Amino acid sequence: MVFEYILKNHNIDPASDLEIDQSIDFGSTAAAFTGDMSADFTVEFEPSATALEKEGKGYVVASLGVDSGYVPYTSYSAKTSFLNENPQIIQSFTNALQKGMDYVQSHSPEEIAQVISPQFPETDMDTLTTIVKRYYEQDTWKENLIFEKDSFELLQDILESAGELSDRADCENLVTTAFAEAAIS
Repeated sequence: MVFEYILKNHNIDPASDLEIDQSIDFGSTAAAFTGDMSADFTVEFEPSATALEKEGKGYVVASLGVDSGYVPYTSYSAKTSFLNENPQIIQSFTNALQKGMDYVQSHSPEEIAQVISPQFPETDMDTLTTIVKRYYEQDTWKENLIFEKDSFELLQDILESAGELSDRADCENLVTTAFAEAAIS
């Protein structure tokens, strides 16, 4: 949806100006790309994008994250009753996430790659470092966890553009930033 949104914003109609094969299992897109000589582009998450480059089978030519703006890919949901009954759990969780954000802002790509490497045992340190450097250069990581209204509206724009959202929601009715604000203070 993000890819198609970006294409539309560049006056490219995904339905008529190009052919997008969405039948491929997401974990198989890199293999499908390298195995199909007629494929010109693929959309990949890391580490697949960097692996294609390292293998000499492709190049990262653009970042959907950069071209789309801050899309809130990761957010956490809880019922209002849980928030009201367990604010200390939510605050502790948010504080821990903010510590991670602070770490990313204050450490080098090499240090970050070393720390996260146990979570990616199949990915070598050079590849992890390359990915983290790319994320740094793209300003991928925000400084804080505050879910901005502009990002909420962008997410709805993308969903609307894809025909997946018929009624827009009020950010104020669905999002609380109180825990994120407390975590940065």
